[in-house]
Amino acid sequence: MPRFMTLIRINEQDAPAMTPDADLEKRMGALFEEITKAGVMLETAGLKPTAEATRITWSDGSLSYTDGPFTETKEVVGGYAILQCKDRAEALEWTRRFLQVHPKEWTVGAEVRQIDEA
Repeated sequence: MPRFMTLIRINEQDAPAMTPDADLEKRMGALFEEITKAGVMLETAGLKPTAEATRITWSDGSLSYTDGPFTETKEVVGGYAILQCKDRAEALEWTRRFLQVHPKEWTVGAEVRQIDEA
């Protein structure tokens, strides 16, 4: 079965207003239990803020390093999941359900990409 990586995109400037409450944690826990029992979830995690990150760029034959935070970047990857699904439609369905667990006033996006197994 194909594997998919879901990259969860957030606006870090909105992060303080996006503090999880007990109800969100309960809904998220129920969804994670369901997706794990279905044998779909292989791995998931949130990521530390960009203030704790370093970007490495290769350009013109040399490396450069930039420590976070990356203020010029509005949207960042805030977490990820690796799913094993029968097809893209199933990966999109699980991702849709994940996004809909969040409070309506939050803005959370996702990019779903199939892992190249070649």
